[in-house]
Amino acid sequence: MATTSVNFKTYVDQACRAAEEFANIYYETMDKRRRVLTKLYLDKATLVWNGNAVSGQAALAEFFEMLPSSDFQVTTFDCQPVHEQATLNHNTILVVTCGSVKFDGSKQQYFNQNFLLTAQTTNNNTVWKIASDCFRFQDCPN
Repeated sequence: MATTSVNFKTYVDQACRAAEEFANIYYETMDKRRRVLTKLYLDKATLVWNGNAVSGQAALAEFFEMLPSSDFQVTTFDCQPVHEQATLNHNTILVVTCGSVKFDGSKQQYFNQNFLLTAQTTNNNTVWKIASDCFRFQDCPN
């Protein structure tokens, strides 16, 4: 039993490091280099943006191109590894981010975003890719 919890703790630590690196890369890319944002997504990735579904690289690229320029501020994030039995033995983590965003022409809004990331390994190099992304603006009471 002790071995399992040590292994799980290691897995959680790795997931937290990957999540922090991912969040920094994702929002910087969204704000400054959006034209390459789809490189962070799997070919058949899905995005649900405030209840509107977008799927696949071409549709994602078109969607992101339509968004006004942005300034994202992440105030907190959390993550957890997803059990391999739930993901057909793929190394997967759930990343949850919260913060605020200011799109050109709009007032600043709070948001939360959930990502399912899966590890893609090529030539002994592991890259985390987005399999699923769910973004939602948050209405805060005044």
